[in-house]
Amino acid sequence: MGDTYLLTVVSELFGLEGYEIQLIPAHDGGRNVVYTCEKEGVDAKILRIAFLPDRSREDFLGEVEYIRYLFEHGGSVSNVISSRNENLLEEITHNNHTFFVCLFEKAKGKMLVENNYRYREGAPISEYYYNCGKVLGKLHQISKGYTPVHRRYSFFDKFNAEYIDKLIPTSLSLLKEKLVELLKTLEGLDRSQESFGMIHFDYNDGNYSIDFDTGQITVYDFDNSCFGWYMYDLAGLWTHGVGWIQFEPDASKRRKFMDEYFGTVLAGYRSETEIDDSMLDKLPLFIKVCIMENIVDAFEVMQNTGEEPECDEELSYLIKCLEDDIPYQGFFHEIYSCEEPFQYEERNI
Repeated sequence: MGDTYLLTVVSELFGLEGYEIQLIPAHDGGRNVVYTCEKEGVDAKILRIAFLPDRSREDFLGEVEYIRYLFEHGGSVSNVISSRNENLLEEITHNNHTFFVCLFEKAKGKMLVENNYRYREGAPISEYYYNCGKVLGKLHQISKGYTPVHRRYSFFDKFNAEYIDKLIPTSLSLLKEKLVELLKTLEGLDRSQESFGMIHFDYNDGNYSIDFDTGQITVYDFDNSCFGWYMYDLAGLWTHGVGWIQFEPDASKRRKFMDEYFGTVLAGYRSETEIDDSMLDKLPLFIKVCIMENIVDAFEVMQNTGEEPECDEELSYLIKCLEDDIPYQGFFHEIYSCEEPFQYEERNI
Protein backbone atom coordinates (compact mmCIF):
# COMPACT_ATOMS: atom_id res chain seq x y z
CA MET A 1 0.00 0.00 0.00
CA GLY A 2 3.05 2.26 0.08
CA ASP A 3 2.59 2.68 3.84
CA THR A 4 5.53 4.97 4.50
CA TYR A 5 4.65 7.44 1.77
CA LEU A 6 0.97 7.51 2.78
CA LEU A 7 1.65 7.90 6.49
CA THR A 8 4.10 10.75 5.83
CA VAL A 9 1.50 12.63 3.77
CA VAL A 10 -1.24 11.89 6.31
CA SER A 11 0.94 13.01 9.23
CA GLU A 12 1.47 16.36 7.54
CA LEU A 13 -2.21 16.74 6.67
CA PHE A 14 -3.41 16.00 10.21
CA GLY A 15 -0.51 17.30 12.29
CA LEU A 16 0.57 13.89 13.58
CA GLU A 17 4.29 14.61 13.68
CA GLY A 18 5.84 13.10 16.80
CA TYR A 19 2.99 10.61 17.29
CA GLU A 20 3.67 6.89 17.54
CA ILE A 21 1.47 5.40 14.83
CA GLN A 22 0.61 1.70 15.18
CA LEU A 23 -1.49 -0.55 13.00
CA ILE A 24 -4.55 -2.21 14.60
CA PRO A 25 -4.94 -5.80 13.26
CA ALA A 26 -7.88 -5.99 10.83
CA HIS A 27 -10.92 -8.23 11.31
CA ASP A 28 -12.45 -10.43 8.60
CA GLY A 29 -14.27 -8.44 5.98
CA GLY A 30 -12.67 -5.18 7.19
CA ARG A 31 -12.70 -2.39 4.61
CA ASN A 32 -10.27 0.02 6.27
CA VAL A 33 -6.73 0.17 7.59
CA VAL A 34 -6.83 1.58 11.12
CA TYR A 35 -4.00 2.97 13.27
CA THR A 36 -3.71 4.24 16.84
CA CYS A 37 -1.77 7.50 17.16
CA GLU A 38 -0.27 8.17 20.58
CA LYS A 39 1.88 10.96 21.96
CA GLU A 40 2.92 11.82 25.51
CA GLY A 41 0.55 14.28 27.17
CA VAL A 42 -1.99 14.35 24.32
CA ASP A 43 -5.25 12.45 23.86
CA ALA A 44 -4.81 9.44 21.59
CA LYS A 45 -6.30 9.48 18.09
CA ILE A 46 -7.54 6.84 15.66
CA LEU A 47 -6.53 7.15 12.03
CA ARG A 48 -8.65 5.42 9.40
CA ILE A 49 -7.58 4.90 5.81
CA ALA A 50 -10.18 3.40 3.49
CA PHE A 51 -8.60 1.52 0.61
CA LEU A 52 -11.48 -0.36 -1.04
CA PRO A 53 -13.26 1.38 -3.93
CA ASP A 54 -16.64 0.29 -2.53
CA ARG A 55 -17.65 3.69 -1.14
CA SER A 56 -17.79 7.12 -2.72
CA ARG A 57 -16.56 10.47 -1.47
CA GLU A 58 -20.22 11.35 -0.84
CA ASP A 59 -20.60 8.26 1.40
CA PHE A 60 -17.63 9.24 3.52
CA LEU A 61 -18.67 12.87 3.79
CA GLY A 62 -22.17 11.74 4.79
CA GLU A 63 -20.65 9.62 7.57
CA VAL A 64 -18.19 12.15 9.02
CA GLU A 65 -20.63 15.08 8.82
CA TYR A 66 -23.18 12.98 10.73
CA ILE A 67 -20.60 12.07 13.42
CA ARG A 68 -19.61 15.74 13.81
CA TYR A 69 -23.30 16.71 14.08
CA LEU A 70 -23.92 14.06 16.75
CA PHE A 71 -20.88 15.23 18.71
CA GLU A 72 -21.85 18.91 18.51
CA HIS A 73 -25.35 18.10 19.77
CA GLY A 74 -24.18 16.15 22.83
CA GLY A 75 -24.04 12.61 21.40
CA SER A 76 -21.54 10.34 23.12
CA VAL A 77 -19.42 9.60 20.03
CA SER A 78 -15.73 9.73 19.11
CA ASN A 79 -15.49 13.09 17.39
CA VAL A 80 -13.99 13.39 13.92
CA ILE A 81 -10.97 15.73 13.84
CA SER A 82 -10.50 18.26 11.03
CA SER A 83 -7.26 18.23 9.04
CA ARG A 84 -4.94 21.24 8.84
CA ASN A 85 -6.92 22.22 5.75
CA GLU A 86 -10.10 22.24 7.89
CA ASN A 87 -11.48 19.14 6.13
CA LEU A 88 -13.26 16.27 7.91
CA LEU A 89 -12.17 13.98 5.06
CA GLU A 90 -8.95 14.00 3.06
CA GLU A 91 -8.52 12.28 -0.27
CA ILE A 92 -5.05 11.11 -1.31
CA THR A 93 -4.20 9.63 -4.68
CA HIS A 94 -1.11 7.44 -4.79
CA ASN A 95 -0.11 5.01 -7.56
CA ASN A 96 -3.47 5.60 -9.33
CA HIS A 97 -5.30 4.54 -6.19
CA THR A 98 -7.53 6.83 -4.11
CA PHE A 99 -7.44 6.64 -0.33
CA PHE A 100 -9.98 8.36 1.93
CA VAL A 101 -8.53 9.39 5.26
CA CYS A 102 -10.20 10.52 8.51
CA LEU A 103 -8.92 11.08 12.04
CA PHE A 104 -10.98 10.51 15.19
CA GLU A 105 -10.59 11.09 18.91
CA LYS A 106 -9.88 7.75 20.59
CA ALA A 107 -12.82 6.84 22.83
CA LYS A 108 -12.14 6.84 26.59
CA GLY A 109 -12.00 3.50 28.35
CA LYS A 110 -11.98 0.15 26.64
CA MET A 111 -14.21 -2.39 24.99
CA LEU A 112 -16.09 -4.92 27.09
CA VAL A 113 -14.18 -7.81 25.52
CA GLU A 114 -10.89 -6.20 26.65
CA ASN A 115 -12.24 -6.45 30.19
CA ASN A 116 -13.19 -10.14 29.69
CA TYR A 117 -16.87 -9.16 29.59
CA ARG A 118 -16.76 -8.07 33.22
CA TYR A 119 -18.53 -4.82 33.95
CA ARG A 120 -17.06 -2.18 36.26
CA GLU A 121 -16.58 -3.15 39.90
CA GLY A 122 -19.18 -2.06 42.39
CA ALA A 123 -21.83 -1.36 39.75
CA PRO A 124 -24.67 -3.69 38.73
CA ILE A 125 -24.69 -4.97 35.16
CA SER A 126 -28.15 -3.41 34.82
CA GLU A 127 -26.42 0.01 34.82
CA TYR A 128 -24.65 -1.06 31.64
CA TYR A 129 -27.87 -2.28 29.98
CA TYR A 130 -29.56 1.01 30.89
CA ASN A 131 -26.64 3.09 29.55
CA CYS A 132 -26.62 1.13 26.27
CA GLY A 133 -30.22 2.18 25.75
CA LYS A 134 -29.69 5.73 27.00
CA VAL A 135 -26.72 6.49 24.74
CA LEU A 136 -28.56 5.04 21.73
CA GLY A 137 -31.72 7.00 22.63
CA LYS A 138 -29.73 10.24 22.68
CA LEU A 139 -28.20 9.51 19.24
CA HIS A 140 -31.66 8.80 17.81
CA GLN A 141 -33.10 11.93 19.43
CA ILE A 142 -30.35 14.03 17.77
CA SER A 143 -30.94 12.25 14.43
CA LYS A 144 -34.58 13.31 14.51
CA GLY A 145 -33.40 16.89 13.96
CA TYR A 146 -30.67 16.10 11.45
CA THR A 147 -30.73 17.34 7.86
CA PRO A 148 -27.69 16.09 5.96
CA VAL A 149 -25.55 18.14 3.58
CA HIS A 150 -24.16 15.00 1.95
CA ARG A 151 -26.78 12.33 2.24
CA ARG A 152 -25.95 8.74 3.26
CA TYR A 153 -27.79 5.93 1.50
CA SER A 154 -31.12 4.61 2.71
CA PHE A 155 -31.97 1.08 3.86
CA PHE A 156 -33.74 0.17 0.61
CA ASP A 157 -30.81 1.39 -1.52
CA LYS A 158 -28.94 -1.63 -0.24
CA PHE A 159 -31.63 -4.10 0.79
CA ASN A 160 -33.91 -4.69 -2.16
CA ALA A 161 -35.19 -7.68 -4.16
CA GLU A 162 -32.77 -7.16 -7.07
CA TYR A 163 -29.70 -7.09 -4.85
CA ILE A 164 -30.86 -10.11 -2.82
CA ASP A 165 -31.46 -12.01 -6.03
CA LYS A 166 -27.99 -11.20 -7.33
CA LEU A 167 -26.19 -11.96 -4.07
CA ILE A 168 -27.89 -15.10 -2.71
CA PRO A 169 -27.20 -18.35 -4.64
CA THR A 170 -30.16 -19.81 -6.58
CA SER A 171 -30.00 -23.04 -4.56
CA LEU A 172 -31.32 -21.05 -1.59
CA SER A 173 -34.63 -20.24 -3.26
CA LEU A 174 -36.75 -20.49 -0.09
CA LEU A 175 -34.42 -18.05 1.70
CA LYS A 176 -34.70 -15.61 -1.21
CA GLU A 177 -38.48 -15.87 -1.08
CA LYS A 178 -38.54 -15.17 2.67
CA LEU A 179 -36.18 -12.20 2.31
CA VAL A 180 -38.27 -10.62 -0.45
CA GLU A 181 -41.39 -11.17 1.69
CA LEU A 182 -39.65 -9.45 4.60
CA LEU A 183 -38.69 -6.49 2.40
CA LYS A 184 -42.33 -6.16 1.22
CA THR A 185 -43.47 -5.98 4.85
CA LEU A 186 -40.88 -3.30 5.58
CA GLU A 187 -41.96 -1.24 2.58
CA GLY A 188 -45.36 -0.83 4.22
CA LEU A 189 -43.95 0.53 7.48
CA ASP A 190 -44.10 4.10 8.74
CA ARG A 191 -41.15 6.24 7.65
CA SER A 192 -42.00 9.45 9.47
CA GLN A 193 -39.36 11.58 11.20
CA GLU A 194 -40.20 9.96 14.54
CA SER A 195 -39.49 6.40 13.40
CA PHE A 196 -37.04 6.63 10.47
CA GLY A 197 -33.77 8.56 10.25
CA MET A 198 -29.99 8.21 10.43
CA ILE A 199 -29.06 5.15 12.52
CA HIS A 200 -25.76 3.51 13.48
CA PHE A 201 -26.76 0.14 11.94
CA ASP A 202 -24.05 -1.76 13.85
CA TYR A 203 -24.57 -0.72 17.47
CA ASN A 204 -22.91 -3.37 19.64
CA ASP A 205 -20.12 -3.79 22.18
CA GLY A 206 -17.50 -4.10 19.42
CA ASN A 207 -18.26 -0.52 18.36
CA TYR A 208 -18.12 1.42 21.60
CA SER A 209 -15.80 1.79 24.57
CA ILE A 210 -16.76 2.01 28.23
CA ASP A 211 -15.07 4.25 30.76
CA PHE A 212 -14.85 1.78 33.65
CA ASP A 213 -14.58 4.63 36.18
CA THR A 214 -17.91 6.21 35.29
CA GLY A 215 -19.74 3.69 33.07
CA GLN A 216 -19.86 6.24 30.22
CA ILE A 217 -20.19 4.67 26.75
CA THR A 218 -18.56 6.32 23.70
CA VAL A 219 -19.69 5.11 20.27
CA TYR A 220 -17.65 4.84 17.06
CA ASP A 221 -17.50 2.93 13.74
CA PHE A 222 -20.28 4.68 11.86
CA ASP A 223 -19.23 3.31 8.48
CA ASN A 224 -22.45 1.27 8.19
CA SER A 225 -24.68 4.18 9.21
CA CYS A 226 -27.62 4.81 6.93
CA PHE A 227 -31.22 6.00 6.90
CA GLY A 228 -33.36 3.34 8.51
CA TRP A 229 -35.81 2.64 11.32
CA TYR A 230 -34.67 3.53 14.82
CA MET A 231 -36.21 0.22 15.83
CA TYR A 232 -33.47 -1.59 13.89
CA ASP A 233 -30.75 -0.39 16.29
CA LEU A 234 -32.90 -1.44 19.25
CA ALA A 235 -33.43 -4.91 17.77
CA GLY A 236 -29.65 -5.07 17.32
CA LEU A 237 -29.29 -4.47 21.06
CA TRP A 238 -31.74 -7.29 21.70
CA THR A 239 -29.76 -9.73 19.51
CA HIS A 240 -26.51 -8.82 21.26
CA GLY A 241 -28.09 -9.23 24.69
CA VAL A 242 -28.51 -12.99 24.18
CA GLY A 243 -24.78 -13.44 24.85
CA TRP A 244 -25.34 -12.83 28.57
CA ILE A 245 -27.61 -15.86 28.95
CA GLN A 246 -26.84 -18.08 25.93
CA PHE A 247 -25.55 -21.04 27.99
CA GLU A 248 -28.73 -21.28 30.11
CA PRO A 249 -30.45 -24.62 29.24
CA ASP A 250 -33.94 -23.54 30.40
CA ALA A 251 -35.77 -21.61 27.65
CA SER A 252 -38.19 -20.00 30.12
CA LYS A 253 -35.26 -18.61 32.11
CA ARG A 254 -33.71 -17.29 28.91
CA ARG A 255 -37.00 -15.60 28.05
CA LYS A 256 -37.35 -14.08 31.54
CA PHE A 257 -33.80 -12.73 31.36
CA MET A 258 -34.32 -11.25 27.88
CA ASP A 259 -37.56 -9.54 28.96
CA GLU A 260 -35.79 -7.95 31.94
CA TYR A 261 -32.66 -7.06 29.94
CA PHE A 262 -34.62 -5.43 27.13
CA GLY A 263 -36.92 -3.68 29.61
CA THR A 264 -33.85 -2.04 31.19
CA VAL A 265 -32.43 -1.09 27.76
CA LEU A 266 -35.78 0.49 26.86
CA ALA A 267 -35.99 2.43 30.12
CA GLY A 268 -32.60 3.96 29.28
CA TYR A 269 -33.65 4.62 25.70
CA ARG A 270 -36.91 6.27 26.70
CA SER A 271 -35.10 8.57 29.13
CA GLU A 272 -33.72 10.32 26.01
CA THR A 273 -36.27 9.89 23.22
CA GLU A 274 -39.76 8.59 22.48
CA ILE A 275 -40.65 5.42 20.67
CA ASP A 276 -44.15 4.39 19.78
CA ASP A 277 -45.55 1.15 21.21
CA SER A 278 -46.68 0.23 17.71
CA MET A 279 -42.99 0.23 16.69
CA LEU A 280 -41.89 -1.72 19.77
CA ASP A 281 -44.46 -4.39 18.91
CA LYS A 282 -42.43 -4.97 15.74
CA LEU A 283 -39.38 -6.18 17.69
CA PRO A 284 -39.71 -9.75 16.26
CA LEU A 285 -39.87 -8.29 12.74
CA PHE A 286 -36.74 -6.20 13.27
CA ILE A 287 -34.85 -9.14 14.80
CA LYS A 288 -35.52 -10.81 11.43
CA VAL A 289 -34.09 -7.73 9.71
CA CYS A 290 -30.94 -8.06 11.85
CA ILE A 291 -30.69 -11.69 10.72
CA MET A 292 -31.13 -10.62 7.10
CA GLU A 293 -28.29 -8.10 7.52
CA ASN A 294 -26.06 -10.84 8.96
CA ILE A 295 -26.83 -13.20 6.08
CA VAL A 296 -26.26 -10.51 3.45
CA ASP A 297 -22.99 -9.52 5.13
CA ALA A 298 -21.78 -13.16 5.14
CA PHE A 299 -22.44 -13.54 1.40
CA GLU A 300 -20.82 -10.16 0.67
CA VAL A 301 -17.65 -11.20 2.49
CA MET A 302 -17.59 -14.46 0.46
CA GLN A 303 -18.10 -12.48 -2.73
CA ASN A 304 -15.41 -9.89 -1.91
CA THR A 305 -12.83 -12.51 -0.97
CA GLY A 306 -13.71 -14.66 -3.98
CA GLU A 307 -14.56 -17.65 -1.77
CA GLU A 308 -16.95 -20.36 -2.94
CA PRO A 309 -20.24 -19.74 -1.14
CA GLU A 310 -20.67 -22.12 1.79
CA CYS A 311 -22.89 -22.14 4.85
CA ASP A 312 -21.13 -22.88 8.12
CA GLU A 313 -23.14 -23.82 11.23
CA GLU A 314 -23.79 -20.21 12.24
CA LEU A 315 -24.97 -19.06 8.83
CA SER A 316 -27.06 -22.23 8.44
CA TYR A 317 -28.72 -21.46 11.77
CA LEU A 318 -29.71 -17.94 10.69
CA ILE A 319 -31.00 -19.19 7.33
CA LYS A 320 -33.07 -21.88 9.09
CA CYS A 321 -34.68 -19.24 11.37
CA LEU A 322 -35.83 -17.23 8.36
CA GLU A 323 -36.88 -20.18 6.21
CA ASP A 324 -39.00 -21.72 8.98
CA ASP A 325 -40.29 -18.40 10.40
CA ILE A 326 -38.76 -19.12 13.81
CA PRO A 327 -39.04 -15.90 15.84
CA TYR A 328 -36.51 -14.26 18.18
CA GLN A 329 -33.50 -15.80 16.41
CA GLY A 330 -34.70 -19.20 17.63
CA PHE A 331 -33.60 -18.30 21.15
CA PHE A 332 -36.72 -19.75 22.80
CA HIS A 333 -37.26 -22.53 20.27
CA GLU A 334 -36.22 -26.21 20.24
CA ILE A 335 -33.78 -25.48 17.39
CA TYR A 336 -31.58 -23.71 19.97
CA SER A 337 -28.85 -25.57 21.81
CA CYS A 338 -27.12 -24.03 24.83
CA GLU A 339 -24.12 -26.35 24.20
CA GLU A 340 -23.69 -24.97 20.69
CA PRO A 341 -25.41 -21.59 20.69
CA PHE A 342 -26.81 -20.39 17.35
CA GLN A 343 -25.45 -23.32 15.34
CA TYR A 344 -27.17 -25.70 12.97
CA GLU A 345 -25.81 -28.41 10.70
CA GLU A 346 -23.86 -27.07 7.75
CA ARG A 347 -25.57 -27.16 4.39
CA ASN A 348 -24.24 -27.34 0.88
CA ILE A 349 -25.12 -24.63 -1.57
